[in-house]
Formats: sequence, C-alpha cells, structure tokens
Amino acid sequence: MTDALKLAVVGHTNVGKTSLLRTLTRDVDFGEVSHRPSTTRHVEGARLSVDGEALLELYDTPGLEDAIALRDHLDALAPAAARLDGPERLARFLAGPEARGRFEQEAKVLRQLLVSDAGLYVIDAREPVLAKYRDELAVLADCGRPLLPVLNFVAAPGHREDDWRAALARLGLHALVAFDSVAPPTDGEQRLYQSLALLLERARPQLERLIADHQAQRGARRTAGARLIAELLVDAAACRRLVDGDPASLSAAVERLRGELRGHEQRCVEALLALYAFRRGDAAAGELPLQDGRWGDDLFHPETLKQLGVKVGGGMAAGAAAGAGIDLLVGGLTLGAAAALGALAGGTWQTLRNYGERLKGRLTGQRELSVDDAVLRLLALRQRQLLTALEGRGHAAQQPIRVDNPQQQAWREGKLPEALQRARAHPEWSTLNAGARPQQAERQEEIRRLAAQLQE
Repeated sequence: MTDALKLAVVGHTNVGKTSLLRTLTRDVDFGEVSHRPSTTRHVEGARLSVDGEALLELYDTPGLEDAIALRDHLDALAPAAARLDGPERLARFLAGPEARGRFEQEAKVLRQLLVSDAGLYVIDAREPVLAKYRDELAVLADCGRPLLPVLNFVAAPGHREDDWRAALARLGLHALVAFDSVAPPTDGEQRLYQSLALLLERARPQLERLIADHQAQRGARRTAGARLIAELLVDAAACRRLVDGDPASLSAAVERLRGELRGHEQRCVEALLALYAFRRGDAAAGELPLQDGRWGDDLFHPETLKQLGVKVGGGMAAGAAAGAGIDLLVGGLTLGAAAALGALAGGTWQTLRNYGERLKGRLTGQRELSVDDAVLRLLALRQRQLLTALEGRGHAAQQPIRVDNPQQQAWREGKLPEALQRARAHPEWSTLNAGARPQQAERQEEIRRLAAQLQE
C-alpha cells in the first residue's frame, strides 16, 4: 500500500478553491462557498479512496491576500539569507513574527504546501492577469513543490483563458488544466489527474486508479439514473383508474392523477439528485400538462387481448374476447360483447380479475383513466434533460436546475418504446395502482430494456 498523494489547493482569495474541492470530492457541503473574500480562514482536508485505500488527500487553504507585500518582505530578507534556497528562506520567514501577524494567512498556505507533494494553483479565468498573481506564483515557487495551474470558471462568458495561458507560459508553467468547478467538462477530472501524473511520475499508478474509478462510477451512475427514469415511465404507462363517467367525477379524478403523477416525478427527481450527491432543492420539475387524461382504448390494447386469449385458453372464447374489444371500440354493447362476457365468466379467476372488472366498469358507465402518450414523452424528455444536466454539474453550482418542457425532437415523434406499450396492458406493474406487483420478472426485464434505450 502506497502513501496517499498530498495536494495543497492554493491561490488568491475568492478564486474558487473550495468550489473546486466540492466538485472533486462530490461533496456539496465541503467548506463554505461564498462571493465574500477570505471565506476560508483555515486549512481543511478531504480524502479520496478506492476500495478502502486512500489515494489522494486534498487540502483547502486560505486565500493569498497580499502576495506583493509578502514578496517584498521576503526580498528584504535576502541580504541575510542570500545563500538560502527557496524552502530555506521560507522556513526563516515562517519562524519569524510576521508569519504570526501581518502574513498569518499566507503563512498557513506556505506551511501546507511545504508538507504536500504538489499544489493546485487555482485561477479565476474571468480575472485579468495582474502583477499580484505573478508575485503569488513567485512566492509559491519558493516552496520547491510542483505547481499545476487550474483555470477555473472557463465556462463563464468573458473569461480570459488565452491571456492566462500566455502569462503562465512566460513564467515557465506550461502544464495546466482548464476545469470549471460549476460546469466541469466530462473528462475534466481525468485530464487534471493526467496532468498531475506528468508532474509526479511516481504517483502515476494511484492517479490512474483514481481515473479508472471515476470513469466506472460515472458509468454506474448513468445506468442507475436511466433505471430510475425507466421505472417512472413504466409506472406512469401502466397507471389506470376506473372512475365514474360524470363530468364532475372525471375532473376530480384527473386532478388527483395529476397530483400523484407530479409527486411521482418529483420523487424521481430527488432520487436522481441523491444519486449524483446533490441536495433535494437543487432541481425542480414544472407542472405536467395533464388535461383530459386518456380514455378507455387501453382496455383493448393488442397486448391485453393477447394476454386474455392465452389465459382463456384460445379457440372460441379467445375469439369472443377479441370480438368484444372491436364491438366496444365502436361504442356499442353487442352480441359479441355479451358472448365475451359469458366467456370471461366461464374462464379462469385470474382472467376475470385482470380483465373482467375493467370490462364490467366500462359497461356500467365508468371511464378508464390513464396517462396520455404526450405526458409519457414529456416525462422522458424532462428526466433525460435532468440526467444530462447532473452529469455536467459541479458541486459548487449555486443555481438550481429547472426541469421544464424541452423542445428537442427526440421522443416527440414515432412510436413509444415497446416497453411502455406493453406496460399499458399491465396495470399490476404500476406502483401508482392498488395491488401493484412491481417485482414481477417481466416488469423488471422491460425496465432493464427501457433503461438501455434511455442511454442511447
């Protein structure tokens, strides 16, 4: 077992050091993120492990506030310390009274970097390249530790990434990485660790393990997220209610279904947020445009009739059942329907329970309420939108994600996935229905297939 690599995260005050650590550790509660300067007043640490082995220790440090004055102070020590190298000169400074007074914050940073293997120098790429930053780098260079500049907030409009790259190159710092802690690139962590491996060759094995673990976790999160969405969609597609057919009852039933479905979607949102280690309030879904519901046709879905034929046993009874579907679709209780009811009455109890009550309700003036295809499409679009947003969201982000009604064409055209069409005929698959049996192997298989489609 190797010792964990120690990294000091350093830089000017309020450049996003704590924000970077929140994103790298996937911890929205690490430290305090604020627009106020000097928010971090002490050194705080975090550890990244793989299979129980600590591979990387990250230390958040206070912001450097007055590097220009500190550099002047160190230069003033030069006559007495002319033959000292950088670390020795800093050791003399840290032993003096100024390190416990005027330059207390800077001293905390230097002490941590001196006992670390390397430093991440965080830069707010929105800021112009000023003399104080060059002085900071000169002071930090005295520690004799490799420094990897990290250009933060490069996703923000008006950033000065090119200016910073040119300025750092003039200082001999050619290895750097752009990593926005609010909207990190998909491969941001991989590139950061790869850049560190160039500076610290001995640490390459543990950094490569971190990269592999990060990629595996990312894939596992996406698979688990797609499954959560698939479960929501199957629940919605299989949901159905028998309600009285008068307008007042229909209106009340639609409103209840709207509320239950909206709550079910919000639970999916919260489960996705938890999966990606965000807070419950970091995303919210808007209202679903559930207006008139979907009436009756699902009773005669081919999958339902196929099921019925198998259960009744085929032959004449199965034909009578199919005839009932055709007769009722055109709006009449005909001889075919009566024959089908007789066949149902003579069939198995399972058939009567799964189909007979629905057919009986239809014949006695009740309506069958279910979720419209358009709402299923919208649910899929919104949750996939959220999943994509979470994959590209840093844990320092402050603004909540708004899950609205996407305008993209995918899922808006063509047939619904086969899994949802099959779910229409299986009300026992929906946890929104009474008597649901969500652990059925057939339901689980359709959810698996649908989750795979959602990742395409």
